[in-house]
This record gives sequence, structure tokens and C-alpha cells, in this order.
Amino acid sequence: MTDILQEIYGTVMRNKMRTALTGFAVSWGIFMLIVLLGAGNGLIHAFENQSADMKINSMKIYPGFTSKSFNGLNEGRSVSLDKSDLKLSSENFKENVVSVGATSSYSGVLSYRKENVSISIDGVFPNHTDMEAIRLVRGRFVNERDMKERRKVIVLHEKTADILFENDEPIGKYITSHGVVYQVVGVYSDNNSFSPSAFVPFNTLQLIYTKGDSIDNIIFTIKGLTDEAESEVFEKKYRASIAHNNDFSPDDDSAIWIWNRFSQYLQQMTAKNILKYSIWVIGIFTLLSGIVGVSNIMLITVRERTHEFGIRKALGAKPASILWLIISESVIITTFFGYIGMVAGIAATEYMNVIAGRQTVDAGIFSMTFFENPTVDISIALQATLTLVVAGTLAGLFPARKAVMIRPIEALRAD
Repeated sequence: MTDILQEIYGTVMRNKMRTALTGFAVSWGIFMLIVLLGAGNGLIHAFENQSADMKINSMKIYPGFTSKSFNGLNEGRSVSLDKSDLKLSSENFKENVVSVGATSSYSGVLSYRKENVSISIDGVFPNHTDMEAIRLVRGRFVNERDMKERRKVIVLHEKTADILFENDEPIGKYITSHGVVYQVVGVYSDNNSFSPSAFVPFNTLQLIYTKGDSIDNIIFTIKGLTDEAESEVFEKKYRASIAHNNDFSPDDDSAIWIWNRFSQYLQQMTAKNILKYSIWVIGIFTLLSGIVGVSNIMLITVRERTHEFGIRKALGAKPASILWLIISESVIITTFFGYIGMVAGIAATEYMNVIAGRQTVDAGIFSMTFFENPTVDISIALQATLTLVVAGTLAGLFPARKAVMIRPIEALRAD
């Protein structure tokens, strides 16, 4: 083995520039692959963090406008959801629907002393936390007794609480909204607050703001749906049932809008996998430029050493020894420079993590993380390097076979 290493060292030293340029191509390929993987992981980790608390087994139903005439009724009619639709959702789909809730909203201004916040006040059911990505920070959420007694209690988003109360403890304090006094009983947070709301008991909001039986949206958790096909079948059945209750065509997709979070989650998982595969494909093709360079330098080496190989074979050298020599040189070059590229790539992703490890859009009332922890596991880096070594072996295989097939008499005649 020592003799082989000495021979390889001698060959490299005779062709320093050529080997260096080829090695740079190899290093650059593995470097770019790891950096791309790190950047992709930054996007994926941010997505996973944002959707970690999302209730993926839920659907949300919003009213819309009809786009087709039906039963003598003109198109363009507004569809209104009410408590009969809520009851229908609960009773007609017991095999798939677990828990049903609803939201009724009112745009108002919350005031505490000299501070004011314009916000949507949402009347919700106690099971709202089971269907939305909401985490209580302090206090409690709306409960059944609040609903039954129509209590004027309110749960604030933590950023709303910070604006109204600054350094004061909000729990137990009273705030007003257009003359209505609410007691703060809880503070919540979430990861997707583009427009955070304040929550009050559903029955309280319906009574205070004379909403009657109208509902802004229905939300329910589901079970027994395993893929998009089953989810679409359920959507059609549900739409047809609501259509029958509200006199619009069952195939009128504009009459109600169904936000199917389960289907959305499956689509996002597909997009995430496509991103991963795309990064690997781009990285592998980048590596190929370096591998082609290694193969070319091995072909040139074989051509330059044709006379030497002829003498070896004439003296009784076995073809396997020549094959091993060429492949070993190819593997050592790719491994050495690939390792340099791997270390540089890991260093680059760690630096990226330090300066941009958690990129968040924060506009005061809402925030969203879109880039987080852009690093690569060492196992992935080693897999990439192992892939490079295998590719280097294949790159040296063709030149090695060419060297083995040289006939001694022809090789001795070569210049």
C-alpha cells in the first residue's frame, strides 16, 4: 500500500496544476451540495416550526357567493351560514367529524386607560383551542360556563396584551370596547398571527352585537381520512349537504369555501420533498463536473504512462495491480479534495446559521419565521462525501480498464 501511495504522490507532484484544478472542481461540487442542503434545511426547518402546532386534521368553512343559478334563484347571491349548518356538520357526518365549533367576529377597538388597539373580536367555542394553533401563556381560555352564562370575559393575544398593559399583569384587568366592559381571563400566543384576534364566548358576542343565528365560519376536526382522494370525497359530500340546506348547487365551489388543512398539509409535505430532491439533483450535477475532471485527468495519466504500463505487464504485473493503482489514485484525489469541500461546506452553513439562523418578519402585530437553522447533519455530509468517493471510483474505472487492456508490445513501442 505504501508503494502505491508513493507512486500516486509522485504522479500528483509531476502534475500539480492539473491536479489542483481538478481537485478544486471536486471541492467546489461537494461544497455547493452541502451549502444548498443547508439553505434548503433553513427553509424546511422554518416551515416545520411554523406548522408544528397547526391542527392539520381540521377544516374551516367560509360562506361565499353563488356562481350558478339554482332552483330559480339567480347567481351572485350571498350565502349565510347559521346554527342549522353547525348542527348539520355535527350530526350528519359523525363517522368523520370529531368536534365542531364556530366563529362569529366583530371589528372593534379595545381600550385600557390611554392605550387602544383596533382588533377583531371573535366569539368562539371552548373547543377552539383543539382546532387552532393556540397556546395559552397565562390564565385560561373560554369555558362552558362562560358560554352558558354569556359572561363578558376575553382572551388576548400576547402582543395585544403587551400594547395595552405594557409591564402590567393583564389577568383580571378590565378593558372596554365601544362601551362594553370585558374582564381579561387569559393570554395566548401562536406561530401564525398575521392578524391576531381577541376571543370572547360565542354566545356573548352573538348577544351583545345582535348577530342572531349568523355564523362567520364553521370549524371542525376530522378523523378517518388518510389521503387527498378520501379528503376530496368528504368535501363533496359536505358541500352537497350544506348546499341542500342553503339552496345552492352542490357543484358550486364559490358558494362556500372549504379550507381543508389536511389536504394543504399533504401538499406542503409534497412540496418539501420536491425541494429536498431538487437540491440533491442540483448538487449531484454540480459534483459531476468535478467527477468528469477526475476521469479526464486519469485518462491523461494512462496515456502518459502507457510505456510504463507496458513494461510492468512485460515483467509479469497482473492486470488487477494496474487496475487497483489507477482506481486508488482516482479515489484518493476525490476523497482528499472532497473532504476539504465537505469541511468548507459545513463551516459555511454554520456561519450562515450564526448570521441568519432565524430570519423573522416582524411587523409588530404579526411575525413569521421564514428561515431557521440552515445547518446540515454530519451524517448527511458524510453521505454526500461517500457518494463522491463512489463516483470517484467509477470515474477511475474506465481509465483503469483502458490501462489494463493495453498490450505490452504496443505499449513498449509508445513514446
